Amino acid sequence: MERNEGLSDFLRARRAATDPEALGIHDASARRVPGLRREELAALAGVSVDYYTRLEQGRPITPSESVLDALANALQLDHAERAYLHAVARRPAPGRRRTPRAVQKVRPGVHALLARLGDTPAFVLGRRTDVLATNRMARVLLADFDGVPVRERNAVRWIMLDEAARLLFADSWERVASMFVGTLRMDAARHPDDSRTAELVGELSMKSEPFRRWWAVQKVVQISHDTKVLRHPIVGELTLRTEALTFPDDPDQTLFTFLADPGSASDEALSVLSSWASDPAHSGTKPEAARGTDHSEKS
Repeated sequence: MERNEGLSDFLRARRAATDPEALGIHDASARRVPGLRREELAALAGVSVDYYTRLEQGRPITPSESVLDALANALQLDHAERAYLHAVARRPAPGRRRTPRAVQKVRPGVHALLARLGDTPAFVLGRRTDVLATNRMARVLLADFDGVPVRERNAVRWIMLDEAARLLFADSWERVASMFVGTLRMDAARHPDDSRTAELVGELSMKSEPFRRWWAVQKVVQISHDTKVLRHPIVGELTLRTEALTFPDDPDQTLFTFLADPGSASDEALSVLSSWASDPAHSGTKPEAARGTDHSEKS
């Protein structure tokens, strides 16, 4: 039977990242590698060293919910990491092929909602962080995803490979980009047989060193809300609060909004950006073009 590489890699990465002293383990002897030893983690989780070793080796065994919870407690996993641990432990049937999934579609009502949000930038992300729908303000604030081929309308691909995204997020690019990589990893665990996810991970692993690094450390993220500082080529710096709302009837679609505090400089900047985008003189002109900056995609 095939090894459960997802569970094996995650357990090894989290064990190596766990500080023994934070768990009250004081050992004067020098450790050859960082993190907990296997026997220490097994003891904390209340399982045998042999059983834990087989789990970390990806052996074809399915741990119980109580064992996974015990491991999560011992490793001090957060909510997203716990969900990921349970997801990767539910290995697909042996020999199951990665197959294309049905194309995701956004309901007409959601499209109408995006349009009615006015000066609030908003978009819908689907599986593997595909950008399924955007409103006018999201396209002028972030990128015109409607203007690129369907297969390239992906948030992780955009933020990792497009120089314009690096300039937009400026000093916070690494934090934001690594969060999106962690979101992709969570989705990959929820849909382990998705062929397009495998293709995307392969492409980004070849083209982006930061992606390879963040993917290797097994970071997992479930984005719910955040504060982001952007440096837009037209209106300058904005501080915006992001909210992520997953639709109850479709957990694979999430609405993201960018909100400015009422009356703030960022609120005024969004209004200016909206007016700029509505001016017929700027029709078809990308915001970065207004500054004469070439933000060609890196590969």
